[in-house]
Amino acid sequence: MTRPLIISDCDEVLLHMVAPFKDWLEASQGVAFNLEGHNFTEALRWQENGELLAPADIWKMLGRFFDNEMDSQMPIAGAVDGINTLAEKADVVILTNLVDGHRDARAAQLAAVGINARVFTNQGPKGPALKAIMDEYAPTHAVFIDDLAQHHASVAGITPHVTRLHLCGEPMIAHAIDCAHKAGHAEARIDTWDEALPWLLKRLED
Repeated sequence: MTRPLIISDCDEVLLHMVAPFKDWLEASQGVAFNLEGHNFTEALRWQENGELLAPADIWKMLGRFFDNEMDSQMPIAGAVDGINTLAEKADVVILTNLVDGHRDARAAQLAAVGINARVFTNQGPKGPALKAIMDEYAPTHAVFIDDLAQHHASVAGITPHVTRLHLCGEPMIAHAIDCAHKAGHAEARIDTWDEALPWLLKRLED
């Protein structure tokens, strides 16, 4: 028998990413990091001369971080208990924008903090990947959780019947990112798991 389905992002929803990335860049890579919103192209500057990193260098830094520093990512407050409470009432999968080669490392990383869930990797807008997951699981109802507005817009355009919660659990950037709820692409914007969990449970009950 099919169950409801939770499709959750990982970085800034379940695990902190920007904060440990910043610490690593500034401590060991000679890069100053000042992020407003989610525009990485304007956030990274070489400490030596203040020049912006070229896009290719930014991708290299992100690759090195996910190759070697994933253990530095700590859970968002309330995320582990929250997602495991949801797993009692629904299937839970993770849809994360990482290269496919990091899928197993992401699953192991989440398992190490107490989240055991199937991981799907993706590059670019998440709407097509989410539709493929929906086609496989055929859930009675589905809820999508992500920290970036563009992914809610993508999902809304392809599978509008999926309930969408915009949640960014990283205070460093939450105030600056575009809001999917204000844009009309998410049913709510809630940035703490203490408040999000009751909202999510009610959607599963409905």
